[in-house]
Amino acid sequence: MAVQRVLVCGGAGYIGAHTAKALHMAGREPIVFDNMSTGKDYAVRWGPLVKGDIRDAEALRAVIRQYKPDTVMNFAARIEVGEGERDPGAFYDNNVSGVLNLLRTVVAEGVPNFVFSSTCAIYGNPERLPLTEDLPKNPVSVYGRTKLVCEQMLEDFSRAYGLRFAALRYFNAAGADIEGNIGQDYAEFAHLIPNALLAAIGRTGPMKLFGNDYPTKDGTCVRDFIHVTDLAEAHVLAADKVAATGESLQLNLGTGHGLTVMEVLQAIERATGRPVPYTLFPRRAGDAVALYADTTRVTQTLGWKPHLSDIDTICSSAWNFHKKSWGIAQAAE
Repeated sequence: MAVQRVLVCGGAGYIGAHTAKALHMAGREPIVFDNMSTGKDYAVRWGPLVKGDIRDAEALRAVIRQYKPDTVMNFAARIEVGEGERDPGAFYDNNVSGVLNLLRTVVAEGVPNFVFSSTCAIYGNPERLPLTEDLPKNPVSVYGRTKLVCEQMLEDFSRAYGLRFAALRYFNAAGADIEGNIGQDYAEFAHLIPNALLAAIGRTGPMKLFGNDYPTKDGTCVRDFIHVTDLAEAHVLAADKVAATGESLQLNLGTGHGLTVMEVLQAIERATGRPVPYTLFPRRAGDAVALYADTTRVTQTLGWKPHLSDIDTICSSAWNFHKKSWGIAQAAE
């Protein structure tokens, strides 16, 4: 049994838009619901856009009653870790209160399936690698704590109301649509690859490199980078699995191996043909030495394997998208 019509909350953002495309490519109809605080109009092109906020129960009821989705996916969240530490109230308001309101509305309106955008940040500093889904959950950031609370709410709603869900724990989403239609807005997020691209083309000064004294092959920390299209396709498979089996899922979404920050910068240099200047800063508090996924469960459960997540494809797809965006294209000429 495959899902057919999906309400994609936060579908005008980076991962949400790629997932809307993946749904469309799989023959499903994505309905984007987004307050457009960070979403982009250009990123909504595979289904209708309804402007609204997940904290607005009336707006949610209206869109669900109009389109009658059989699945809701939620990508609407504040995600910048530093902002969460500075303004935890805003994070709990959107990431927890908003999701609580969304879940109440979904249950009240009889939508059976829910797919949640979670994060490997719920594990905190792990006791072993690679990270398996059964490891203790000890988030060290406000962002990670808000996502863990939401996973706990999902479990409780599932027990009490029969809601079927998939909680998908992302590692480092990166790259852009291979056709170059959508990608990560470089101006908004403190993510490694967009910032390295900006530094490489001289749009900014040298990027900040936090720490080169980690116990790794080159002294920089290790992360698991997954192409956003691979991530999006896993959402479609997870939604179908939940709908077909009635069983809820909690899965890591990564590649199963890590790359150092320096290895990513070298891939940026290969993609752009330009060096990436950087300024060294001390380690940031809370940054783990290494984080990468054990993908056994997601492979066995969904039959999913990433096919675009080698670092050169990630970096070249991001570069191709950013060359199309007006400011970077001008700077690159």
